[in-house]
Amino acid sequence: MRPTRRRVLSGAVTVAAASTVFNKFVFAQGAKEVIKVGGVFPAAHPASAAMENACAEIRKQSNESIDIQFFPNAQLGSESAMVSQLRSGAIGMTTSGLILSTLVPIAGITGIAFAFKDYPEVWSALDGDLGAQVRTGLEKPGIYTFPKCLDNGFRHITTSNKPINTVDDLKNLKIRVPPNPVTVSAFSALGASPTSINLPELYPALQTKVVDGQENPLIVIDTGRFYEVQKFCSMTGHLWDGHWILANAKMWKSLPADAQSLISRVFDTAVVKQREDAENLNNSLEEALKEKGLIFNSPERRQFRDALSKAGFYDDWKKKYGSEAWSNLEKYAGTLS
Repeated sequence: MRPTRRRVLSGAVTVAAASTVFNKFVFAQGAKEVIKVGGVFPAAHPASAAMENACAEIRKQSNESIDIQFFPNAQLGSESAMVSQLRSGAIGMTTSGLILSTLVPIAGITGIAFAFKDYPEVWSALDGDLGAQVRTGLEKPGIYTFPKCLDNGFRHITTSNKPINTVDDLKNLKIRVPPNPVTVSAFSALGASPTSINLPELYPALQTKVVDGQENPLIVIDTGRFYEVQKFCSMTGHLWDGHWILANAKMWKSLPADAQSLISRVFDTAVVKQREDAENLNNSLEEALKEKGLIFNSPERRQFRDALSKAGFYDDWKKKYGSEAWSNLEKYAGTLS
C-alpha cells in the first residue's frame, strides 16, 4: 500500500461544481491522499468560506479518497512562511499573491500601481498572456500554478489621522504595505514611509500606532476589523490584488492524472464563482463600513499615476521586467507612463 502523504493549500474559492464521476480505483488498495490547505485570510473572509466549500466538494467527488483540509487565518504560518514550506515540500499546496515577487520577480507585475482600471482588464490579463508568463516564471522554483487566479479586490488606503485627498497627503505617512518590492517602491515614490508587515500582525500594528495607515481591499478591511483602529478610507483603487493557487510541483506530478483533473476542475469552477462573489461584496461594503464608523472619500486617481510617472516608477519597473513582460502588461492595461 502506498503511504498516506500530508500536504497544504491556501486561498479563496466558492463551489458550484457539476457532478463528476471519479475513478474509485485511482488510489490502489484504498490509499488516501491527505492535503492540508493553509489560508492567510481570516475565516470570515469570503475566500476562506469558498475554499472550505471547494475542499468539501473534492472530498465528495473523490469518495473521500482526496481529503483536502482547509486551515484559514494563517494557522499554518504567514503567507511568506507557507510559500517557503511549499518549496521545501513540508506542505503540498498554498495560495499567494504579490509576495511571490520576492521569490520570482515577474510575479509582481500584476501589482503595478494604477495599471488596471477595472475587472475586465484584470481578468483579460490574468487569464491571458500576462498570467501565463507569471505561471511560467513560477515553474523554476518548483511551483505548479493553477490557471485561474483568485480575487481579493482593488486596494484602498485607510488612515487613523487624515484622509488621503492629494499626493501631498501621503508625504511621510507611516503606512503598512505587504512585503513585496512593487508596492513598497510605489508608496516610496509617492513620498510615504512604507513598512512591510505580514497581514496577521497588521491589526496590533495599527492599534499601537506602529503605522498610521494601511492599504487593502474593502473585504480585508472588513474581515480584519481595521475599522476599529482606523478612521478614514480613501478609495484610491491603486492596485488590484489576487492570489494564485499553488502546489509543490513534485507532489502535483506524483498525483494520478484523474486526481489532478478532479482537483483542477473543482478549483477552476470555484474560482470563477469566487471572483463574482468577491467583486459583488467589495462593491457593497462601503455602506456597511460607513455604518461601522469609517469616513470615506474618493480622491482623483490620475494625480497619483502622474506623480509615479514623474518619479520614474514606471520606467524603472519596465527596465526590471524587460520589454516583453511590459508589452504583455500594456496589451491589457494600456500605455503606462
